[in-house]
Amino acid sequence: MLRQISKNTGAKSKLLRLSRSELFAGLFILGCANGLAGRVIRSIDQLGLANAILDTFGHSVIVLTACFLGISFIFDDQNDEIRSADIAVSAVLLFLMILPVSAMSWLAVTALALYILLFTAASELCHRGAIILLATTVPMLWGRLLFALFRNLILELDASLVALTLGTYRSANLVEFADRSGTLLIFSPCSSLANISLAMLWWVTISQVVRHRWCHQDILWCLFACASVAALNVTRLSLMGLSHSHYDAIHSTVGNIVVNALTLGLTVLICMLGVRREVFSRA
Repeated sequence: MLRQISKNTGAKSKLLRLSRSELFAGLFILGCANGLAGRVIRSIDQLGLANAILDTFGHSVIVLTACFLGISFIFDDQNDEIRSADIAVSAVLLFLMILPVSAMSWLAVTALALYILLFTAASELCHRGAIILLATTVPMLWGRLLFALFRNLILELDASLVALTLGTYRSANLVEFADRSGTLLIFSPCSSLANISLAMLWWVTISQVVRHRWCHQDILWCLFACASVAALNVTRLSLMGLSHSHYDAIHSTVGNIVVNALTLGLTVLICMLGVRREVFSRA
C-alpha cells in the first residue's frame, strides 16, 4: 500500500514538473497576452464587442497569427529539463511581463527569444518559434520606437506622396483635399510604416513555417512586399483625400475592415509567392 502511494506521488510530481519548452511557452503566452491586452480593451470600449471582433480587437491578423504559431512551435521540445540559468532569466522576465505596460512585455518577449536563440540548445522547431516571436516584436515595439524617433519625417513622407498623387498643397502632415474643401490630417496610425513592419513579420513567419531556405532573392521579395503595402496605404490615403465624403466612407469601421483585408491579402499573396517552392512541394 505504501509502495502504491509512493508510485502515485512520483507520477504526480512528474506531471507537475515543467519542461523547458513549457516554461518558455508559458512566459511567451503571458508576455504576448499582456502586450496585446491594452489595445484589446480599448477596442472593445470604443467599438463595442461585435465591431471589435470584426476589427480583430485593434490588432492585425498577422500579429495574432504570428503569436499563435510562434508559441505553438515553442512547445515542441517537451523532454528538455529546466536549467538554473533558465529560472534566473525567467524570474527577471516574469517581473517585466506582469507590469501593466505593454512595451515592457514586448521587451521581455524580445529578451526571451534572444535567450533561446543565443544561449540554449533547444530543438529546431523551438528555435523557429523564437524567431517568429522575435519578429513579432518589430511591429509591436521596435517599429513604434522607430516611429517615435522619426515621427515627423515619416508622416511628412506619406503626406508628400499623397499630395503628389492628388496634385494638391501640403504642409507638414496636412494635405489639401482634391476638391479644395478642406485638409486631410495624416495621423500616426495611418502611417505606411505600420504596414511595412507587418509585411516583414509575415515574411519571417511564413518562411519559418515552410522551412524556407534563405537566399539573396528573399531580400527582393521582402522589399516588394513592403513597397506594395506602402503603395496600397498611400492609395487609401489619396482616396480619402478626394473629398470629405470619400474620407467618411473609407475611414469608417467598414472601410477600415475592407482596407485591412486588402492589405492582409496582398501581403500573404506576395510572401507566399516568395516561398512558393516550399509551399508547392508540400502540396
